Amino acid sequence: MALSLENARKIIELGKDKAARDYGRPICIAVGDEHGNLLTFDRMEGAPLRSIAISQQKAYTAIRIGIPTDAFLARLQRDKLEISYYCDPALTALPGGHPLKNKSGALIGCVGISGLAAEEDHAITEYIANFVAEGNIE
Repeated sequence: MALSLENARKIIELGKDKAARDYGRPICIAVGDEHGNLLTFDRMEGAPLRSIAISQQKAYTAIRIGIPTDAFLARLQRDKLEISYYCDPALTALPGGHPLKNKSGALIGCVGISGLAAEEDHAITEYIANFVAEGNIE
């Protein structure tokens, strides 16, 4: 089952609320479909302009590689791989991207966040991924 635009917009609000509540700083947040195509995006007032593209690339990478971007970074470092080996200039290994799986474990979309420290971006996407996996959003 694909992620609906309505549910993608709920994910946007969930991420923005968590960023404001836990970190008090603005983010850019991108939600994509099960192929990595952008469904919806939001840039909170004051979020860095560079974070627009970064958040979208984090979401794309997470779904294309099939793992959170922090795990992708760890693999690149562990195996001494260059990201260019993947032949896709849209990939990034910056933490803050997560594939989204429904309660059944099926991939339904992806989320990417940029604007905070890498571990903070990651913490928000992990929170969202867990929220979705618990069946709160289909």
